[in-house]
Amino acid sequence: MDVSEPASISTGIAQRYAQAVFELSREGDDLGKLEADVIALDEAIRSSADLRGVLVSPLVSRGDQGAAIGALADRMGLGDVLANTLRLMASKRRLFVVPNMIAVLKDMLSEQRGEVTAEVRTAKALSDAQAGKLAQALKSSTGKDVRLDVTVDDALIGGLVVKIGSQMIDTSVRAKLNALQNTMKEVR
Repeated sequence: MDVSEPASISTGIAQRYAQAVFELSREGDDLGKLEADVIALDEAIRSSADLRGVLVSPLVSRGDQGAAIGALADRMGLGDVLANTLRLMASKRRLFVVPNMIAVLKDMLSEQRGEVTAEVRTAKALSDAQAGKLAQALKSSTGKDVRLDVTVDDALIGGLVVKIGSQMIDTSVRAKLNALQNTMKEVR
């Protein structure tokens, strides 16, 4: 069995749901609400291990998943399109693709605005000035407005890793140490 097959299937499922949510929101002239909902839902998933567990655990029943995601959607005030899609996904045991769907929706919304999203991992939190300079530098290289999606990763030791689409720039101390270690292995 091909190991990449399950990931490919999950990505396809996420893309189909994201496309449907995006198109329905665009038809309803509700992309602004969708964007706010996607950002809020992404933050909720990132900050709550319990929510991540409900989304991916096969031990949580279909009914419990539906009740939990419905209550969450109501409490967060999610728009009808996204809330109903989440409920549908729960009824079909597809909540495990919600994080992928959010990533796809973010990309679609950015593209709609003529932006690209740069995934940035840093060793320490960026100041507003640093984030602004980075966004400006990336804008000059891509020719598009750049929205930064920044996460802090202590394992980098120092520096940062920037990913835009299929391009990745790794200036982290960890990468430099790994390169040095590989060079030292070749010398022996």
